[in-house]
Amino acid sequence: MIRVLATTVVLLLAGCVTSPPVQEMSDARQAIAAAEEADAERVAADTLADARRFLAEAERQIQEQAYGPARINAVRAKNRAALALRTVQQRDADDD
Repeated sequence: MIRVLATTVVLLLAGCVTSPPVQEMSDARQAIAAAEEADAERVAADTLADARRFLAEAERQIQEQAYGPARINAVRAKNRAALALRTVQQRDADDD
């Protein structure tokens, strides 16, 4: 029974790793678009550039069917874009 359960868990995890990170890529693109719309380029250009670089790397990895690393880079892209957006929002709040 334990062996069957362990095998099932391993197969489920393997299935997650082998599927393209569609949601993560979408989230990253939306976060970057939000940061760009907020004009993050003016106060967080390096952070936004990092987000774009991570997204580009994830896109390249998807082409190579390296879905695990692509998922990680998509999440990194989203997080860097969110940081850029927070930087803009904080800067705007400080200017008020």
